Amino acid sequence: MSQNQENKLPFREMLAFGCGDFASVLYWQTFMKYLPFFYTDVFGITAGALATMLLVSRIWDGINDPIIGMWADRTESRWGKFRPFILFGCVPFAIFGVLTFTTPSLGMSGKLIWAYLTYNGLMMLYTTVNIPYTALMGVMTSNPVERTRLSSIKFMFAFSAGMVISATLLPMVSALGGDKNPQLGWQLAFAVVGVVAIGFFLITVFGTKERIKPAPEENTSVLRDIRFLVTNNAWVLLLCTTLTWILFVALRSSVSAHYFKYYLYNGSPETPLSFMGREFSLEVLLSSFNTLGQAASVAGVFVVSLVASKFPKKGLFISLFTLQIFTTAAYLVLEPGQLGAIFVLEIVGSFLGAPLPVLMWAMYADTADYGEWKSGRRTTALVFSASTMSQKFGWALAAFIAFQLLQFVGFQANVIPSDAVKGSLVRLMSIYPAALGVLSIVIFLFYPLNEKRMAEIDSDLKARRAKAGLATA
Repeated sequence: MSQNQENKLPFREMLAFGCGDFASVLYWQTFMKYLPFFYTDVFGITAGALATMLLVSRIWDGINDPIIGMWADRTESRWGKFRPFILFGCVPFAIFGVLTFTTPSLGMSGKLIWAYLTYNGLMMLYTTVNIPYTALMGVMTSNPVERTRLSSIKFMFAFSAGMVISATLLPMVSALGGDKNPQLGWQLAFAVVGVVAIGFFLITVFGTKERIKPAPEENTSVLRDIRFLVTNNAWVLLLCTTLTWILFVALRSSVSAHYFKYYLYNGSPETPLSFMGREFSLEVLLSSFNTLGQAASVAGVFVVSLVASKFPKKGLFISLFTLQIFTTAAYLVLEPGQLGAIFVLEIVGSFLGAPLPVLMWAMYADTADYGEWKSGRRTTALVFSASTMSQKFGWALAAFIAFQLLQFVGFQANVIPSDAVKGSLVRLMSIYPAALGVLSIVIFLFYPLNEKRMAEIDSDLKARRAKAGLATA
């Protein structure tokens, strides 16, 4: 029997696994697309204060990632290593989601304290749930093709959640709070989001199974695990690729709502824009833009799931990323009235870019196998958690750069923007992220693992586990 026929996961289990990312991305999509807009235009803090808060908070949050990862790697329970964190963390996580999007009746100092406390609490709980969830993929199957399919399902659910948030969040805020009380609308909207997220997390907990059991060891010191990780050259190169890729994504995502409001609408969202013979408010046009992008992402991930076994992951990653960089750079020459081109570029870019994290997360599972093969010690959660740490550092740095730059050129919320502000928004949507994308590809060219080598490593690891009497499914 070939490796591709072994260890086939039941489709219902793949769907149950995907539900966890649906729940997570209800929040993550908000962090990417709407959180900065909420803090500057609804909650009421300055771009400079926001930049500093996001930098400090996301770095702190990133530091927590490997801590949770090492904790999860050492956990043994009736639910396995990773699922208990999802089971017991999802409800507090949802509660802090509501608190984060609550605007207290306080002065600026009080609001900043509230924002720091609630946002950091939310992100620590996000880490507690999401790191073990992500690591779960590495112990459900050892088959590399199945891992890519599982990763594809994961991201189809993720982008579907992004599509749901893009389509419904702003209308839900408006419906629940009305034009006169958007603060209440955001608070109630995240009460709804929290209930939905809890349900999806529980499906993952009770619908998946942890199969791969590492060989038992007496010495499992933290320093030893970290040493094994940083000497895993495949993981290090993939980590650097991820960091620069996240900077590519995050620069655009952090300012996309501001780009619409202050570049396309010139700071006057009450004046509708004409597009395809209709008048569009900011709320509807921005929701449509993000929703179509997420729909294209789902399509892109679906296509990759069909061809995952036919193309090498490395070549596919480089080809898709190169094309996405061109669609991003093209925003530099677009004028506010070219809405058709803006939408087309978002759809095409999203279709091309969505498979990139699918391929990366499948490759992270490969680096966990490679690390176990090299060192004899499997640290699945640490591999994934240290990787998500790089993502959060990337998000922190990107948001800090973007909003410090806007603050430097004189950005003020709910004020007509200057030409300098509009020019900065255009560059943050185009040429700056494109340059980071090129750097990411250059780094990734040195990634050493391919399908042939992973088949050899998997065969060797199975022999070792069989000798130790452990599960290898």
